[in-house]
Amino acid sequence: MKYDFTSIMDRRGKDAIAVDGLGGMPGFTPSAPKEGFDAIPMWVADMNFPTVPTIPEAIIERAKHPAYGYFQPTDEYYNAIIKWQETRNGVTGLTKEYIGYENGVLGGVISALTAFAAPGDAVLLHSPTYIGFTSSLNNNGFKIVHSPLVKDENGVWRMDYEDMEMKLKTENIHAAIFCSPHNPCGRVWERWELEKAMEIYKANDCLVISDEIWSDIILEGHKHIPTQMVSEDARNRTVGVYAPSKTFNLAGLVGSYHIIYNKYLRDRIVAKGSKPHYNDMNVLSMHALLGAYQPEGYEWVDELCQVIAGNVNYACDYIRDHFEGVEVFRPEGTYMLFMDCSKWCESHGKTIGELEQAAWDVGVAWQDGRMFHGPCSVRMNLALPLSRVKEAFDRLDKYVFNG
Repeated sequence: MKYDFTSIMDRRGKDAIAVDGLGGMPGFTPSAPKEGFDAIPMWVADMNFPTVPTIPEAIIERAKHPAYGYFQPTDEYYNAIIKWQETRNGVTGLTKEYIGYENGVLGGVISALTAFAAPGDAVLLHSPTYIGFTSSLNNNGFKIVHSPLVKDENGVWRMDYEDMEMKLKTENIHAAIFCSPHNPCGRVWERWELEKAMEIYKANDCLVISDEIWSDIILEGHKHIPTQMVSEDARNRTVGVYAPSKTFNLAGLVGSYHIIYNKYLRDRIVAKGSKPHYNDMNVLSMHALLGAYQPEGYEWVDELCQVIAGNVNYACDYIRDHFEGVEVFRPEGTYMLFMDCSKWCESHGKTIGELEQAAWDVGVAWQDGRMFHGPCSVRMNLALPLSRVKEAFDRLDKYVFNG
């Protein structure tokens, strides 16, 4: 490996809720470990790897100039996004006019929804569901209607198209949030799956907001297909939302972007996001993206995906061999595991809360899956050095599942 994915970073006191937030937000963060155990951060979806060096280099170089006044995004910024999307995802025909800045993916989601729906309107989401969607929609007064993903005979999460169709019709739904790749399940949707979903949305005149923040983290043998690429109708029906933050560990800098080809959608959504005057780019965020989308960034992401794939394989094999009663789909993208512990809890007479607490006590700071609508599930972040993944599973084996 050219880049460093093995060093264990000490993030304490460095503005990281992954470690400093433990025990500080009851009901959201894991508990801090008991004395004698250090925390292994495996909950919130940021990475425990140092980012590609070209990012801090770009930020530092810009910060050397002692003026940080008003500015406009440069052509270099837009061209970097266009090249990234073309090279990574095969996108053609993308130009500057279709790209717009968003302070965050969730902000973009809400700008799109509020431009076309009113509080009280129903919105279709798949479940399990990313907690950020749940909180954002609830905070803005929307009615969430879930269409559960179902596992096929091979344990692969699939959309239930009949259920989607039924709920769109019976609930008179005209807006849907789509997650591709899916968080927390880790599916990288195949083209036929996207095509079938988009046909259903088309038949029900449904605006689609596609969160594709995970689209760079694709594991071995899989390929991300942007939702907007599957048909001309999908191109004009869909708001695509992206960010370098998940890919390069930049969430603390804030900076996302939308791609909207349809002018009517774009005008409405841009107007909605601009009126509060909050949706303005940070100059250092722009330079962080420029540092990320350098040739070194392309190489770094390729290595990152190899490392995460190795961590996923280790974790899934360990669960299969050591944790009887725990079921997990081997993710095709993202760096998250979503573990179903129903059978283990039933056979051991434990609640999911008791199981989670036992892990937190020994420093395995995984995340309560119930907030993602997994009734007896745990979400686990594997974006950290393999040595730490191994230590976490050793503790789970010794103290939690087989202790």
